[in-house]
Amino acid sequence: MSDSVDDRRSAAAKAYIDALVTHDPSSVSLHPACTRVEFGIKTGRNGDHIARSLARGPQFRIIHAVGDLTTEVAGHTVTTRYWVHVRPKFVGLAAPVSETFVVDDEGRIRTIVARFGLPRRRL
Repeated sequence: MSDSVDDRRSAAAKAYIDALVTHDPSSVSLHPACTRVEFGIKTGRNGDHIARSLARGPQFRIIHAVGDLTTEVAGHTVTTRYWVHVRPKFVGLAAPVSETFVVDDEGRIRTIVARFGLPRRRL
């Protein structure tokens, strides 16, 4: 796979992760049939639903920062690992996250699978 295709797929995943913090999904390229699964439970039923959740969902509103992001691209699959930092900031809680994205040839996210570790103090 060429670097530009891998870069485009990685950028799609990073745009989603950026939207977790900004709560602005306008630069996230979601396929209309995109689904999101968290711990085996479907939490996003389509692209519009996921975008609305990024913008207004209380589950994402507590996120104020993301750190230590790494990405790995293998074909259509982008695997990310990062720390999500949650409010209130002064508590310093963060949780490790692993998300896998399937990104199609048009650069649209088709599938998101999320896994979280236990939150802990991380300043």
